[in-house]
Amino acid sequence: MERKKIQYAGEQTKAIHAGEFPDPATKASAPNIVMSTTFVVDADTGFSVEEMDEDSTWVYTRWGNPTVRQLEEKLAAIEEAESAIAFASGMGAVTALLFHLLKAGDHAVISDVAYAALSEITNELIPALGIEITKVNTSDTGAVSAAIRSNTKLIYVETPCNPILRITDIAAVAAIARKAGAKLAVDSTFATPIATKPLQLGADFVIHSLTKYLCGHGDALGGVLLGGKNDLALLRRKTSIRLGGTISPFNAWLIIRGLATLPLRMRVHQENAMQIASYLEQHHEIKRVIYPGLPSHPQYELIKRQMKNFSGIVTFQVKDKRNIKKIAEKLQIIHYAVSLGHHRSLIFYLDSGDLLQTSFKFDDPEQYDSWNDFAGEGIFRLSAGLENAEDLIADLEQALD
Repeated sequence: MERKKIQYAGEQTKAIHAGEFPDPATKASAPNIVMSTTFVVDADTGFSVEEMDEDSTWVYTRWGNPTVRQLEEKLAAIEEAESAIAFASGMGAVTALLFHLLKAGDHAVISDVAYAALSEITNELIPALGIEITKVNTSDTGAVSAAIRSNTKLIYVETPCNPILRITDIAAVAAIARKAGAKLAVDSTFATPIATKPLQLGADFVIHSLTKYLCGHGDALGGVLLGGKNDLALLRRKTSIRLGGTISPFNAWLIIRGLATLPLRMRVHQENAMQIASYLEQHHEIKRVIYPGLPSHPQYELIKRQMKNFSGIVTFQVKDKRNIKKIAEKLQIIHYAVSLGHHRSLIFYLDSGDLLQTSFKFDDPEQYDSWNDFAGEGIFRLSAGLENAEDLIADLEQALD
């Protein structure tokens, strides 16, 4: 009997059931892991991805895999996208998009503050291919409009941006992109689909590092690119399969398992982050706190319109930089480590001097002013986990005092 697809209305139902079904042979309730790299096919099966479409039989796992497909279908349902392509990492998704959309002679407008690897690849590798890149503060729509050229093919924003938690008005930038005939891509890793759905605000593509909140447990690398079915079918066939950034089916299965609790986890991440941010804002050793859920965030009105969940990242500046090493060494519950969005709390110090030499290269004094407003000489980036908020605050208290 043919299985009828039903539409799931609730976020929790989608997170648990979308893309999944009981195994037809064993009746297993949980998704299987199909680890095979190759599949037995009919004698008339072609040997080129040019003949492949979304309904093709399984041939080779770099082309497609049943477990990976389940992950893609679940992610598309949660993000309210027509289609999704999973990758081995978030940067795998980013590079596939850049190489697919841009060629020599094209121009792209990129967030001047974004994930460091994206910033660095658009500082060096992409321009070396004859592609013009303009970095702007994308929270300033006037700056975005002024950067548009006749050959602009892509506008790439990250909101909230890593690491300073500055917000871009997606709908406003989408209108600029449409007028210019360019595509708009939004890295929504910090927000997650629980907070923001960029495609519904006019974006053409959404990117997530699955390693972060969507997996949620810090044990699987992955990335995803979401968008329209036709756009992604062409990108899969022409670019992603050939670049080879294929996610392992085992990692895909781990991320499927993590996604089931995403809506529940994001509530606790937000609750903990809000309590921590409010505590830090009153602490005598803290110079400034930035958190999307605080009314003190300079873009709070936009945040309330664009984000249904304030997520779990808090940044803060300390008054005395000499205390940074002491704070890092004294923490006991919160791990001093990079990354974010895990079930355990993580913190890392980001020095402005280092970042402005390596990752973020500004051409305009106003870009420096915006950075300084959010980050000053440097910030602690705290990813609030799922521990009890009172324990996290007690850990910060003993480290700060």
